[in-house]
Amino acid sequence: MNLDKIKGPDFLKQLNIDELEELAQEIRDFIIHNVSQTGGHFSSNLGIVELTIALHYIFDSPKDKIIFDVGHQSYVHKILTGRANQFQTLRQFQGLSGFQKRQESVHDVWEAGHSSTAISGGTGMAVARDLNNEDGEIICVVGDAAIMSGESFEALNYLGSIDSKVIIILNDNDMSISKNVGGFSNFLSEVRISNQYTNVKNNYTAFLNKTKFGKKIYQLTKNIKDQIKENVIDDNIFGEFGLDYIGPVNGHDFHDLMNALHVADEMDHSVVVHVHTVKGKGYVLAENDCQGVYHGVAPFDYKEGILKKETLLKSWSLIVSSQIKLWMEKDQDVVVITPAMIAGSCLDQIFDKFPNRSFDVGIAEEHAMTFAAGLSNAQKKPYITVYSSFLQRAYDQINHDIARMNLPCLIGVDRSGLVGSDGETHHGVFDISFLSSVPHLIIMTPRNAQEAKQMVNTAFSHFDAPYILRFPKGSIMDSDVSIEEEIELGTWEKVIFNQDYKDTIITYDAKVDKVKNMIEKENLSVNLINARFIKPLDTEMLNEFHQLQQHLIIYETDLMIGSLGSLIAQYYSRKQQFMLIDYLGIDDHYTPQGDIDTLLNYEHIGIDDLLKLVKEKCCEKRES
Repeated sequence: MNLDKIKGPDFLKQLNIDELEELAQEIRDFIIHNVSQTGGHFSSNLGIVELTIALHYIFDSPKDKIIFDVGHQSYVHKILTGRANQFQTLRQFQGLSGFQKRQESVHDVWEAGHSSTAISGGTGMAVARDLNNEDGEIICVVGDAAIMSGESFEALNYLGSIDSKVIIILNDNDMSISKNVGGFSNFLSEVRISNQYTNVKNNYTAFLNKTKFGKKIYQLTKNIKDQIKENVIDDNIFGEFGLDYIGPVNGHDFHDLMNALHVADEMDHSVVVHVHTVKGKGYVLAENDCQGVYHGVAPFDYKEGILKKETLLKSWSLIVSSQIKLWMEKDQDVVVITPAMIAGSCLDQIFDKFPNRSFDVGIAEEHAMTFAAGLSNAQKKPYITVYSSFLQRAYDQINHDIARMNLPCLIGVDRSGLVGSDGETHHGVFDISFLSSVPHLIIMTPRNAQEAKQMVNTAFSHFDAPYILRFPKGSIMDSDVSIEEEIELGTWEKVIFNQDYKDTIITYDAKVDKVKNMIEKENLSVNLINARFIKPLDTEMLNEFHQLQQHLIIYETDLMIGSLGSLIAQYYSRKQQFMLIDYLGIDDHYTPQGDIDTLLNYEHIGIDDLLKLVKEKCCEKRES
């Protein structure tokens, strides 16, 4: 089949099982070839091929609404709904999104980049459907890691108390990005099939033989495996929520899938269909990947697999975690917490060496923060690392449970700033805005590896407040830093400073050296300040700028609302001091997907935009 010619999923209903299996293999090959060229979420999409085909075979999208929790595993869905011919643009600027995107297709009815929103959103859509006296199923495809999170449990609890029907497909591959943890994960590995499934299945043949289409489905699924009806348990956790349960179903067997989905479709109340799949199915290296290497990939040679490249650079995550490791060796009270991001935050060595002081709490950012607060309250010294995009899910816990009680800890805000091809759901451009208003927080953002390690030292040597250490995605040169080296709290660095210069650029993180190179290359008479503390501000330096009547240019690649620039402007405003200030930053909107350079140009916040602004302002002053 030419996948590029698929216009919609209706054609599936004309295929038999053998043809569906051939299609599944073609789609799997297509994903391997295309995603290895563009990059994207790889193994999760390989694992859901048969399930997605079966969903579109049984249900009628878009009347029946299919919601993929997170959405990064919706590539097969995109292919079946007519977007295979756009896959060469996957995750590129103005190209095909790596997630469900409502503006792309009527078949994309929900969009998210964070886990665990599908059941809540689907329940709302189901209630609206019933209020409008409309037809159609609401199907939520939720991973076994995502269903363990707090929001999923809140939604399950409510769904079981109302009459509106939602079908929950529990895609159980025993993995999130890496191996799942927790009691619920253990439950899923042991659970079999509820008696509700057996009761409904007894009427299966009679029901299907009522229609011509039903007879066709019966012929496809009449060889249901005997062992399914033998493995029955009377109680499971979903029953406690008031939901029926079907499963576990072999997620790569169309006979099992068709039968289970038809039974779920015929029920008049909410049901969980437990589908067991293999993450990375069809690509051996991804199937055997326990470290999450093939979860999200950059372009690679699929024939060779992802090979480790020798480089002198190290990721920011690894640089920070290596210094944390030194502190764990020195201080028995230091503990590490991650919400299911051991590999992503480069904590593997720490978890291996200090298993009793390392805690993976699963996809549960809220719990992770309050757990850290409890540890700190009991005199431990927690380091918790969370991607900036996911940190916003734990705002209340940072504010209410950590900062309000002024409980010392170090929170690593990984992937701060623009992150590129994952797009608007993943850009870490909001954390300064929502953290800067919280009392007691100390917000640090290092220029390089040396400062990153010094900031870790500063936090743990003082350990008298909640410290925020934000660092971007990417790699830099490492630097050896002893555990004694610190940075004085709230102090900025004069990278270039001459009192005779009238223009001063203030920026932070890796942008500092980029701006320094620009100034030196263009031979500009401009000062450069490394604002390595967002909070507290270096008020002594700000007072000096006012005395010298400096023209300030605040250069940021984060959201301008609530930014460092706004904090500086507020400082001068409260003192009723006039200062000429220009800003570069992201305006009041969400930034799309694309490579970093393209996005910087799109937002007009690249180095060339800064250079243009500096030259324009300098010329204005000379002319005046």
